[in-house]
Amino acid sequence: MLHLLLIFALIVKLIALEAVEPPKLTAKETRLKTEEILKNHVSYQQLSPELIKRALKNYLEELDPLKTYFLDYEIVKWKDPSDELLKKVLAEYALEKFTVFEEMHQQMLLAIDRRTSLEKQLENTPLPEDVSHLEFKDIPWAKNVDVLKDRLLRIKSLQLRTATKIDPDIRDRFIQRLTKRRLCRENDLKGKTNQEKQRIVLSYVLKSISSALDSQTIYFTPAEASQFMIQVQQRLFGIGAQLRDDLNGLTVVHILEKSPASLPDKLKIGDRIVAVNNEPIIGLEIIEAVELIRGPQGSSVILTVLREVKEGENVKENKLEIELIRGEIVLKESRLETQIEPYGNGVIAILHLFCFYQDNHSSSATDLAKAIEEIKKNYLLKGIILDLRNNAGGLLTEAVAVSGLFLSKGIVVSIKDNQDKVFHLRNLENKKEWDGPLIVLTNRMSASSSEIVAQTLKDYGRAIIIGDPETFGKGTFQTFTLECNNFGKVNPKGEYKVTRGRYYTASGKSPQLVGVTSDIVLPGVLSTLEIGEKYSKFPVETDHIEPHFEDNLADIPFIHKQRISKLYQEDRQSVLPIKNLSLLKKNAEKRVSSNKNYQNFLKEMAKKDELGEPTLFFGLNDLQLEETIKVMKDYILLTEKEKTLVSPSA
Repeated sequence: MLHLLLIFALIVKLIALEAVEPPKLTAKETRLKTEEILKNHVSYQQLSPELIKRALKNYLEELDPLKTYFLDYEIVKWKDPSDELLKKVLAEYALEKFTVFEEMHQQMLLAIDRRTSLEKQLENTPLPEDVSHLEFKDIPWAKNVDVLKDRLLRIKSLQLRTATKIDPDIRDRFIQRLTKRRLCRENDLKGKTNQEKQRIVLSYVLKSISSALDSQTIYFTPAEASQFMIQVQQRLFGIGAQLRDDLNGLTVVHILEKSPASLPDKLKIGDRIVAVNNEPIIGLEIIEAVELIRGPQGSSVILTVLREVKEGENVKENKLEIELIRGEIVLKESRLETQIEPYGNGVIAILHLFCFYQDNHSSSATDLAKAIEEIKKNYLLKGIILDLRNNAGGLLTEAVAVSGLFLSKGIVVSIKDNQDKVFHLRNLENKKEWDGPLIVLTNRMSASSSEIVAQTLKDYGRAIIIGDPETFGKGTFQTFTLECNNFGKVNPKGEYKVTRGRYYTASGKSPQLVGVTSDIVLPGVLSTLEIGEKYSKFPVETDHIEPHFEDNLADIPFIHKQRISKLYQEDRQSVLPIKNLSLLKKNAEKRVSSNKNYQNFLKEMAKKDELGEPTLFFGLNDLQLEETIKVMKDYILLTEKEKTLVSPSA
């Protein structure tokens, strides 16, 4: 849904613009590549009628994502396919035929011709007024030509109205630009020859079938694969804002910490970006707009922003020019942020880890260990808050190493692949840096490796989880064909990323879909947003395996078992009870209910914008962290009291 398309301006969506040259595919190669993807997938090893149904819908949406070409009656047989049609597609697939997809594509080419005719008819038609982007929420395909004509006029009105706020004299140039973009995309879909058109169809078939398997499985054209590897191998630079495409601009819905956009007097939540470096972005694909915002680190970008300002009872839009200096989403100096909070005769350490990383000079685990050692060297350390908010993950091995800073030896995470084989990743070293009071602070953007660390520490009773009701819910892992293919040389037939299996922690739980639930819920700015794997189109189901607190080394080859067993002889991590959790929770609830700032924050969060989405704003204080610190102080106090009540042994 267009209004819910959330992306980071810094981390561009992986699907790039369609390549000028389509992949060099044949029908046979398309089937074989589909079989490869299915063979490696965690859930589906062969096509089924349900997958074909999803793929047909995906194909239509790939061709006409804004629903401005097809009429509903033209595509209803593919949108709501009969059992007979699904059987036909499956039978033809086995014969390396894709006639149904070819028919859909041909219908799109006819729709393109109609669109050309309609655009000429509507050239001098007065545009409607008072058009709102809300009209395009969950919009269906048009029922007839009159509805389609009205839709085209209303979209143009919305876009032109916004564009003229940038520059009143821009109308003609803006219309020319929209027309040029439309014609370019239409020509890309047509192809120059019959062979090229066939290749375009086959590439869309692979896209549609791949994305029907789950939200993380993707087929890349060669151009898209190259773009993906650039993102994997190099840092991307941008402004650090999360955006929503509202057709009349990109609305800022979230600002990343430590990003250029978070600096004073820069962007604010609710700002609508309408131009980049004086070039209007109204009417651009959101990916194209984001590409304009991105650029080399240290370079500047000027954003034209419309900002609503209250003047008494009225609200007006001010146009602002905001210059930002592009930077990394995770600056090296901000991979880990350390602060201390005095408490009694010691301190509480707050360690904000932004990602799980490793390079030639440092890693998340070694940097965390150094930070803890430095604090212990200079202060009496009483408790640690490990802040994993907005940490989207990273290296799995680092998740194991970070967990090992707070655990003794034992299984940290298990992996089950598409063959149902289970492998365990263990902490086998005595590098525990802290065994005292520990809290892990999470939110809805804590994902993947963050969820493994949080759930593992919770499983063993080593930490209390505090924050949003649950985390992101990504418990799957993927492999990408390009990583081991010809040293990074892109296959002219395209590449793919496929979901191979799931992650599980020692309790046997997988964070997939469900995330890690908080022991004490303290709502933050993302708490009510629809963020997470469960909101994706076709997510992989959650799962569980047997708990593995007792490690029988079943996955270790016999010749290595004796060596691993010796390493395991001492200092095994046991499951610890978390004492006083109900009291800590009760105290936190009482403080939050009497905290006027927190209550005002919760009231604002409960408000919905015109799209029915939460209204986001940022206060000066981090209320979620402030209350977490108070919980930690309670936790330390109760722990110290218990120690004094323990009688010395005789």
